[in-house]
Amino acid sequence: MTGTAAEPEDIEADGGAEAFSQALRVVEALLFASAVPLTAEALSRAIPAGIAVEQVLARLVESYALRGVNLRQVAGGWAFRTAPDLGYLLAAEAEPPRRLSRAALEVLSIIAYHQPVTRAEIEEIRGVATAKGTLDILLEAGWVRLRGRRRSPGRPITYGTTPGFLDHFGLDRIDDLPGLEELKGTGFIEGRLTRDLAVPVPDDDPGLRDDEDPLGDLFGPLDDGEGGPQG
Repeated sequence: MTGTAAEPEDIEADGGAEAFSQALRVVEALLFASAVPLTAEALSRAIPAGIAVEQVLARLVESYALRGVNLRQVAGGWAFRTAPDLGYLLAAEAEPPRRLSRAALEVLSIIAYHQPVTRAEIEEIRGVATAKGTLDILLEAGWVRLRGRRRSPGRPITYGTTPGFLDHFGLDRIDDLPGLEELKGTGFIEGRLTRDLAVPVPDDDPGLRDDEDPLGDLFGPLDDGEGGPQG
């Protein structure tokens, strides 16, 4: 966010009503036209100087609260989304949801919670081998990305989630994912717990970690470190 500024009432009292109104129109237009969530920082650069983007967004959230679309925080930015109670009306027009196999869901969950993670580490957590096609599906969906290479023998590729993952699942931040107690409360992992089970706090910081190197030449043969080149 961009810091503090006068309340909208003060702006209007100081004769800035026109500037604030223009800021509302600009932010509204940008959000409607954008195919991806926009950050407050990006929006602030498009509005008149002296207008706090926080106040503009708050006014729009209030204005659209009872309408057919709502302004929501998703994937670290802001976007208009269909009101939850009206989603059923668009079901016929929407693209069929991407259906993932149980294996793909497990791999996606492991990547989300344990990133950056290699294929070998995914297999160690799951206890079974992971087909390359499973990772390909998640990459093609735009929910998983190649991060870098682990500084270990074979220099295996590390995987992480994308802003598209957050947007698709309606999350603003990766740490909005449920923790262990929430998962237990929903019954999702009931009967599958071991004494030493722990759900890590997820972190999707795009920067490479100390044990990661850049990917390098992606147009050359890729060795994922798990048994040779990827075909």
